Amino acid sequence: MLGRTANDLFWMARYIERAENIARLLEVGHRLTLLPHEGGEAEWRSTLRSAGCEPGYFNRHETIATSQVCNYLLLDRDNPSSVYSCLSTARRNARAQRTAITRDMWEALNAAWIEFPTIAAARIEANALPDLFDWIRDRSALFRGALLNTILRNDTFYFTQLGTFLERADNTARILDTKYYVLLPENELVGGGVDSAQWAAILRSVSAHRSFRWVYRDAFKPWHIADFLILNPQMPRSLRSCYAEISAALAGLEHSYGGPTPCHARAEETLGRLVANDMNGILQTGLHDFLGGVITGNNLLASDIAAAYHFNG
Repeated sequence: MLGRTANDLFWMARYIERAENIARLLEVGHRLTLLPHEGGEAEWRSTLRSAGCEPGYFNRHETIATSQVCNYLLLDRDNPSSVYSCLSTARRNARAQRTAITRDMWEALNAAWIEFPTIAAARIEANALPDLFDWIRDRSALFRGALLNTILRNDTFYFTQLGTFLERADNTARILDTKYYVLLPENELVGGGVDSAQWAAILRSVSAHRSFRWVYRDAFKPWHIADFLILNPQMPRSLRSCYAEISAALAGLEHSYGGPTPCHARAEETLGRLVANDMNGILQTGLHDFLGGVITGNNLLASDIAAAYHFNG
């Protein structure tokens, strides 16, 4: 496969996953701002920070307002991480590699890109944001289902898997890093309603609210939430689960192209650290430092993958 094709497939998948993640973050921020406490501005700032969009937003706006944050993260064409920009870039990459993907994949993505501006504008004005967030997640799931059900398990599949799960791991790590202060053990002593809402919000942002209850039947505990989203191999958005998928995809590429590369070693090292670690060890070294290391490692792994498979070639 040409490096340019691999690059387009990798980033197509990353941007579709990012569009869904932005919708999840906005939904959680919207939920928290409706709670009866003085924290609306802080919640939107947290949302912008988790999305990696805080500097860009304040280059455009002096203050935080719900309508401005939603427009910036949903429709702003100058924001490369807005849902509109993500769908646009994903569609452009898919169109460039139209013969490498299936018809079902293309139709799911193309329809989402065509429909989104009209649907988003109408639902923002009508104050129907939850319905819009559901629509975005549904379209991402439709594309993901088309991918899993129609694509050959070859290098096309492996590069899209790499894009999807690198982006997903980055999103989970950023959410936890932004909210890590509510996951520190001493916050268990507080146990107020706002704390519980924050813990629930972290789980909802990665669609883990119900599955967490299946695993831990007691009340929200920060220790358990951190363990669930970092180390639990059954949770499909946990860091460990994401890196298991990344390693599997790289193993598939190794079988197709032969010979391991530095990106294989980096992914295996991160997965090994997640498998061998426990929350005691992570908290002793510092949750914030650990998550920052994961985010940095993700970026380095993406660069290693680009170099190994000649994305700029």
